[in-house]
Amino acid sequence: MKYLVVINKTDEGYSVSCPGLPGCWSQGETEKEALENIQDAIRVYLAAVADSLRGQEIREVEVAV
Repeated sequence: MKYLVVINKTDEGYSVSCPGLPGCWSQGETEKEALENIQDAIRVYLAAVADSLRGQEIREVEVAV
């Protein structure tokens, strides 16, 4: 699965966020490290969402863009 991320150079290195997953962000000393860290953050975020939805009726919808 692919997610859009926004990466910014900071005084400390790089910050990166995932606009499609509010509150999902990470950082790293290098761009490469920041991108690796956001992958881990996205996995943790999605696992937390899955846990919070257990026992609820869930459906998917398709959206044409």
